[in-house]
Amino acid sequence: MKIGFIGAGSMGSLLIGAFVRAGAMRPGDIVVSSRTYSKLSTLADQHPGLQPVSTNMEAASGADYLFLCVKPMDFRKVIDEISSVLTKDQIVISITSPVKISSLEELLPCKVAKIIPSVVNAVGSGASLFMWGNRLSDEDQTALWKMFSSISRPIVIIEDEVRVASDISSCGPAFLACLLEQFIDAAVMSTGMERETATELACEMMLGTARLMLEQSCSPSELQAKVSVPGGITAAALEVLRKSTRGAFLQVLYTTHEKFAEDLDRVDSSLFSSERT
Repeated sequence: MKIGFIGAGSMGSLLIGAFVRAGAMRPGDIVVSSRTYSKLSTLADQHPGLQPVSTNMEAASGADYLFLCVKPMDFRKVIDEISSVLTKDQIVISITSPVKISSLEELLPCKVAKIIPSVVNAVGSGASLFMWGNRLSDEDQTALWKMFSSISRPIVIIEDEVRVASDISSCGPAFLACLLEQFIDAAVMSTGMERETATELACEMMLGTARLMLEQSCSPSELQAKVSVPGGITAAALEVLRKSTRGAFLQVLYTTHEKFAEDLDRVDSSLFSSERT
């Protein structure tokens, strides 16, 4: 088994670490290329047996699975470097949402999947978003599903919904962390509570909230009703919170979708500018 990674940035390194800790990959099976040697050196130190290589072609050649963990605008350069060594039986996994599966299938001779991870996969939690290419067999899909099940809960989505799904599963941890930070700041500023204590309480609260909603099939509305009673402290505070945040996430989604539309156009132009002129 050979598993190639092109790109050793935050998400590439996160996936390697998560898969190794979960036992889904052995370091000796992993080959990684990156523009930054220090990142490869760090990975090799963290996972003895992992093989750093100096070119993307070396990472791609003969890889059963090849993860493309690079920025959208770098895809064309990488594709030009590796396409000649790829074969129809290899599987390329793109973790980059603005790069379409149809574009990759047009430019590469191999099988293609798009799988969007989340930062919380580092602790074996959260979702991974699955979109299948047309060349994958049932066996290929099963193998990828099993691989990502070791670090996440795989969920199949349609590619047209990748932006909003990513907003929830991939950007969501940052959005909630932003709100949680404000909650912690307010506790510290208003009462003088130690920040460490407030942070510990907030994190345990968020973890327990997610478990309660998932394990007891409790909807957000039901959970609010469980905690608050009419005329009580929580009910009064919820009303303030709702007024303060009304429409905020709609604006967040408008912003991400507008930026995503721009990225789609830029990526498409970068991938096919020479062929379509």
